[in-house]
Amino acid sequence: MKKILLGTVALIALAAPASAADLAARPYTKAPSPIVAPIYDWSGFYIGLNGGGGSAHKCWDLTSTDTGPIAPPVSLGCHDATGGTVGGQIGYRWQTTNWVFGVEAQGNWADFRGSNANLAIADVQDETKIDAFGLFTGQVGYAWNNVLLYVKGGAAVVRDNYRAFDIPTGLTIVNGSQTRWGGAVGAGLEFGFAPNWSIGVEYDHLFMGDRDVNLYGVGNAGLAPGAFAGTARIAQHVDIGLVRVNYRWGGPVVAKY
Repeated sequence: MKKILLGTVALIALAAPASAADLAARPYTKAPSPIVAPIYDWSGFYIGLNGGGGSAHKCWDLTSTDTGPIAPPVSLGCHDATGGTVGGQIGYRWQTTNWVFGVEAQGNWADFRGSNANLAIADVQDETKIDAFGLFTGQVGYAWNNVLLYVKGGAAVVRDNYRAFDIPTGLTIVNGSQTRWGGAVGAGLEFGFAPNWSIGVEYDHLFMGDRDVNLYGVGNAGLAPGAFAGTARIAQHVDIGLVRVNYRWGGPVVAKY
């Protein structure tokens, strides 16, 4: 019995190395690839649409009539011309690290209207309307991947229309128009929601200063059509809020390991 036991142990000892040698080698497993983090790139040309509203604060002072200058000028009152606007923009941005720089041109149709009772002449209402404006600005921004915060500044141009009308009848007495240049500053927040597409909000303030506007008769109240009636010095500044959507040409995403 003892001999049988010793023989069995010897057979097991001899078989064990052979069994280990017959086992298949462990398959090769590739090391996991490093994680790729997409980085949004704001560089490229873009074009877009915008819409929103605005308010223009205007004050009129009468500085002359058809008979000569008035000194000191006579205040005719102030009002806010408010309404909606829609337009478009085109520009170019380039990004270096997190900083984004750009230039942009914007043009908008507008319907900002307002009026006040003339403080110097009874039963007369003074009315203004902005029907268009444009912005030509540079931008500086800082990007957190697909979120961009920026400020802008440059030139602004506004198309103004003016009239004074008789309150009881609604008939226009005098009118005038002017294309006025000034300055603009603004700020915006933009979010890239898809490759090449972004949406944002923007606020702009337009410094349009004081300008002399000549007013002319239209054939009512004893004034011949086109006859010079007087000059009003009109001060204005404009505040505008917009929602913007842009489409950009360029590389929207860069892989970063």
